[in-house]
Amino acid sequence: MRILVIEDDLEAAAYVVRGLRESGHIVDHASDGDEGLTLALSGPFDVLIVDRMLPKRDGLSVVSTLRQENIRTPALFLSALGEVDDRIMGLKAGGDDYLTKPYAFAELLARIEVLVRRSNPEQVRTRLTVGDLEVDLLARKVSRGGQEIDLQPREFRLLEYMMKHAGQVVTRTMLLENVWEYHFDPQTNVIDVHISRLRAKIDKNFKQPLLHTIRGAGYSLRAAD
Repeated sequence: MRILVIEDDLEAAAYVVRGLRESGHIVDHASDGDEGLTLALSGPFDVLIVDRMLPKRDGLSVVSTLRQENIRTPALFLSALGEVDDRIMGLKAGGDDYLTKPYAFAELLARIEVLVRRSNPEQVRTRLTVGDLEVDLLARKVSRGGQEIDLQPREFRLLEYMMKHAGQVVTRTMLLENVWEYHFDPQTNVIDVHISRLRAKIDKNFKQPLLHTIRGAGYSLRAAD
């Protein structure tokens, strides 16, 4: 999922962003309400995580403005303001959920999954398959031919992206922007290294390779024609 975190407390934002990325999500961060609104309007995002108290424009204003623009991306408020009236204000402003600080990160993840399922039940895919390769996005498990495969978090994110674009040619730029979140080429072999590691895990000991290098173009994950 692609998630936008709008939080001005840099330490709190770093905690949320790091946890979400380690869980395999693509995350953007805005540190004030104006920046958050601009990013949310440019989208698309699957979920917005919005702090109530923000500089320049508060979280209630951000979400209510999005709703006025007919943008229905699920929004979860994070706030130290936990009274009933505060939660009601958040929901009336267009929020879909309200989580009071401090909170357990596992609960935040669970609430995000519920919001996405509730907003697009027909579009949310929790299991991806290419040939005999299967990925369970909720359990974070990968298997091929019934054999479980252990992947590191970055390898899982790489495979998830490749699975969602199965049969297509995925370029280095696409991988850098969507898996590593670089909007420039860092001039390293990081992609080649991770592709090599992933190929060794999902193709080694299997007769039919799934991960292919397309010379001069990029990579493609596909089963045999």
